[in-house]
Parts: sequence; structure tokens; C-alpha cells
Amino acid sequence: MEIIGVLVAGVIIGLLGKLVAPGDKDNIPIWLTILCGIGGVLLGWFVYTAFGGDGSKGVDWVRWIVAIACAAVLVVLASTLTGRSRNHHPAAHR
Repeated sequence: MEIIGVLVAGVIIGLLGKLVAPGDKDNIPIWLTILCGIGGVLLGWFVYTAFGGDGSKGVDWVRWIVAIACAAVLVVLASTLTGRSRNHHPAAHR
């Protein structure tokens, strides 16, 4: 059941990470955004605990903010590495 929670959180965090990422990051496919979100959740929780985060009662907002920040970094990296740009689309040269 925890895996489903991570997947759902990954979708949401990926979209939030894409939203807060600097620049125009609409050039990566949705599946890659979701993977960045899942990676952001996992990496964010790891970073959070590595720096002494031990959770809190209720919603642990700091952990989620770290996860969103990690997802945003992953979205920027994915966008840079994939190199897809709307300017290179064949219809853009007409």
C-alpha cells in the first residue's frame, strides 16, 4: 500500500516540481515529469532524514517542501538532458 502512496505522491510532487522549476519546463513528456516526481519524493525523504528530519505529528510540511524542491531539480535536469525544444519541432520552421 505504501508503494501506491509513493506513486500518487510522485505524480503530484512531479507536477508541483515542474510548476516551481525555473524557466520553461513544458518541453519534457508527462511520464518523465512523473518519474521526476517519484524520484523527488524518494530523494527528498532521504535528504530530509539525512539532515536530521524525524517527522512531526500530522502533515510534515518540511519533508514535503524538500520533496518538491528535489523534484524541481530533477525536472530541470531532465529538461536539460533531454534537450527537447519546441523550436526544433518541424511545424515551427514553416
